[in-house]
Amino acid sequence: MAKKNVNFKELNLELNKEEKAMASGELGDAVEWAINHQIQVGNFFDAKNFVPVSNVHMMIDPESVGIDGVLFLEKLVNMKAKVKIPMITDPRGVDLNYYTPLGQTEEMANIERRTIKACTSMGILMTNTCVNYQTIMAPILGEHVAYGDTGVVIYSNSVCGARSNYEGGPSALAAGLTGRTPRYGLHLEEKRIPTKKFCIKFEPSELTDWGLLGALIGKISGSYWEVPIIEGINYNPKSDELKHFGASMASYGSIPLFHMIGITPEAQNYTSKFINQLDEYEITIEDILSLKSQFGKKGDKIDVVVFAAPQLSIFEMQKVSELCFEKTFKVPVIICTSPQVYADASRMKIIDQIEETGAKVLEGTCFYNQYAREIGLANGWKRLMSNSAKIVNILGGYGYEPSLSSMEHCINSAVAGEIV
Repeated sequence: MAKKNVNFKELNLELNKEEKAMASGELGDAVEWAINHQIQVGNFFDAKNFVPVSNVHMMIDPESVGIDGVLFLEKLVNMKAKVKIPMITDPRGVDLNYYTPLGQTEEMANIERRTIKACTSMGILMTNTCVNYQTIMAPILGEHVAYGDTGVVIYSNSVCGARSNYEGGPSALAAGLTGRTPRYGLHLEEKRIPTKKFCIKFEPSELTDWGLLGALIGKISGSYWEVPIIEGINYNPKSDELKHFGASMASYGSIPLFHMIGITPEAQNYTSKFINQLDEYEITIEDILSLKSQFGKKGDKIDVVVFAAPQLSIFEMQKVSELCFEKTFKVPVIICTSPQVYADASRMKIIDQIEETGAKVLEGTCFYNQYAREIGLANGWKRLMSNSAKIVNILGGYGYEPSLSSMEHCINSAVAGEIV
């Protein structure tokens, strides 16, 4: 490979010998594109150098990628691109075993098929999950990674104590090809310091409460660079509770990191004296109920119930199965889970138990990134109900009138055809 002349003195980032070889084209055209993309990102955020990352997680659903994105991926394949470190993927947009009944088109499915082929050709593992920290491998305290999905990033940063910014699709792909990412934002200790204090004056009782609590903290914080620290949680939340909490906070406020006193690993790094100097906000049960009231009321008709965003864990799948037992639904019920959980749930007969009721479990997808608008139009769905605060926040922008309640209320509402 011919070496290209690059004036490294004009770059703000400090490059090591290997990175200079990448930028000069010595390691191939695909790697040259990747490192130069990362240099531009690093310059924008005033990064001084790169940090090696252990693995990458990329959003790659066809609705986001589109035909132009597929053509770009195929171009990289023709350039013999291969990922340098383990790289996995977010949920797909099309369950190729079940898409026509949803109203998805063959064109959508073909974009999916071409995306899968291009990614696997580059050595990317098509894990198709937004809960890789529950299903694949959770990162550990201090581990630098390059993750794309907002729920993945906030959980990994906060609960696991790993280090990641929100990586857009091209940036995540570039990290997979180079094995590094610009050292800025959450890779720096000074950007992980709490900036706001939240005092919780009620006890969340189920997943929807946790989602609403995350939504309120996200709305108040309202910036990628804010780091909430939370006190008043008097028991150890479960993984699914923290999953809904973080995913919702990220959705409503673009927050990539929170600390929870006595719970998350980095909260202990900060003294009470420091924390008490921060701007303080209280959240009460009245605040929770006020936000919840914006998403439907008793007696409202519904068209579909969706459990997704984030994908369901095996424990959530078990609960859905128990709630569905001997039920007959007046409206469609859709459940989205990861391929890893789907396999376990199938082996345990949980999928059969759910689908015997007429509900449908989708594998490796998530409702909001699988052409939700087009699905709604194809099926005449407008009034959607879910227990996920994240999904009701997103789908309001896709033409839906979303309602929010607990998993049990969602199931009972699907039986009644209206909010109970």
